[in-house]
Amino acid sequence: MESLKIPVGRLGEALFALIVRYLQPFFDGFSALVLFLNGSFHAALTSVPPYAAVALFAVLAWAMAGWRLMVFSLIGLALLVNQGLWSHALATLSLVLTATLLSLLVAIPLGVLMAEIRWVDTVVSPVLDFLQTMPRFVYLIPAVVLLGVDAAPAVLATMTLSIPPPARLTAVGLQQVDKHLVEAADAFGATRWHTLTRLKLPLAVPAVMLGINQCLLMALSMVVIASLIGAAGLGIEILNAISTLNAGQGLVAGLGVFILAVLLDRATKGLADRLAVRNARPSGKG
Repeated sequence: MESLKIPVGRLGEALFALIVRYLQPFFDGFSALVLFLNGSFHAALTSVPPYAAVALFAVLAWAMAGWRLMVFSLIGLALLVNQGLWSHALATLSLVLTATLLSLLVAIPLGVLMAEIRWVDTVVSPVLDFLQTMPRFVYLIPAVVLLGVDAAPAVLATMTLSIPPPARLTAVGLQQVDKHLVEAADAFGATRWHTLTRLKLPLAVPAVMLGINQCLLMALSMVVIASLIGAAGLGIEILNAISTLNAGQGLVAGLGVFILAVLLDRATKGLADRLAVRNARPSGKG
């Protein structure tokens, strides 16, 4: 029976060898881009004194989601400063923003193509299923070989998890636009591009925003795994707590991840609600 075993592992190694041989310049460029974006986000976030930054984040929370999130932001972020986790939290946030930005640059155009071209949806959907279901640790080995040990492989591994939700939700949002509206646009002579950009995408904003929300949360969920390959942030504190069996340290670091997750989740949902109301106003006036 052993002789009948299909050499899936060897085929995977051969494919990876081809990727290393022919696509290494692409991954070198990707690494440089990740380091630039992550460094820029981190420099911007750390340029403001901690408590001034807490106040600024609280104002942004109020603008996006109301006074309740503002109060939570003030208390939660002040707690991070008090516990000495502020620098770790900003490192995590920088990594999350970098991974989210790069993921959305791929996911949203991909979702549009999936909605507009049937064969793209047929080909891409199984790939997204594979990316979502494959254990995250599997991606760490090729990511480290290709990109070394730093933020770049962490972002690459994170993107495999954070691309599928916004791609799918963008496609679903576009596909659920009322067909009668699309037919009316066609009847008035709108081109396919105008129908997409001026009708479908504005109506699909709630779905796209939900995709952005899920992308952020998926990226944040990789924080501990990313720390295994050199990414800075709260994940380092969690790993240290695990290695020393320090339950208190683990609780505090985990609470930091929870605070960031709530802020990102509620802020993006609040912004999505505001955009939905704004898009609905013209029809309400009519």
